[in-house]
Amino acid sequence: MSGHGHGHGHGCSCEHEHDPAERGLEYGLYQRIDLEKLQCLNESRDGDGKLVFKPWDQRREREKFVDSDADEELLFNIPFTGSVKLKSIIISGEDDDTHPAEIRLFKNVPQMSFDDTGRKPEQSFRLNKDPNAELEYPTKIARFTNVEHLSIHISKNYGAENTRVYYIGSEGSSQRSAHRHEVTICNYELAANPADHKVDNVVPQTSFIS
Repeated sequence: MSGHGHGHGHGCSCEHEHDPAERGLEYGLYQRIDLEKLQCLNESRDGDGKLVFKPWDQRREREKFVDSDADEELLFNIPFTGSVKLKSIIISGEDDDTHPAEIRLFKNVPQMSFDDTGRKPEQSFRLNKDPNAELEYPTKIARFTNVEHLSIHISKNYGAENTRVYYIGSEGSSQRSAHRHEVTICNYELAANPADHKVDNVVPQTSFIS
């Protein structure tokens, strides 16, 4: 997978730049998810995968989470109620080896199985440990317009037998109201190379894989 690399990017923690209410609006894409049809493959308990898609102000609570079952992998099949634009994503886990270390994003491939994850994703990220849900990973927006279904494959963690996820947040907008809430937290579209936004004292560094 690393052979698909096209440079590096880093999660950016910029919470101070926006007030909580505005940040909550920007990370309100979970409201567009059809939770009744959402699937999480390899979850240890049926239905737990749905619990990690929650409001911004609940991102740090620890009562709801999903653990993987047979191994460290998890696969979320996320249908939206309409077409959306995905601009960035946050994934928060425990501050230990169960935290996801890599995710792969697939667009408009409903009912994905683990057998389907061998295909090339639209984008992949190496993740830093983020127990406080502070680090954003900006998508290549041109690849994530007109998204009706998103699959998130957690392909590895930091070495534990199982993976735990507390929160998955997604920033974006409905395609029908794409002019609203277009300002991203770090304004990646106008800023310099995202590689300038380094996360200090965290190993490994976050990087785009493809």
